[in-house]
Amino acid sequence: MSTEHEDRIVDLEIRIAHQERAIEELGDALLGQQRLIDALHHELEVLRERLRAIPLSNVARPDEETPPPHY
Repeated sequence: MSTEHEDRIVDLEIRIAHQERAIEELGDALLGQQRLIDALHHELEVLRERLRAIPLSNVARPDEETPPPHY
């Protein structure tokens, strides 16, 4: 094999090694983001349940309130 071909093969192998490392790093970042999404989704569900457990207010909305006697 000629030196030119060997140099091209070495260059391709270096590129592949860098791409494999980049893909691995991207996969790790994606996994971390998915874990964060899962945790936030769980927290959102907990907050929704807590909000549902809060009793409704006895105070009427402003448009439902009767005007005070001096009007």
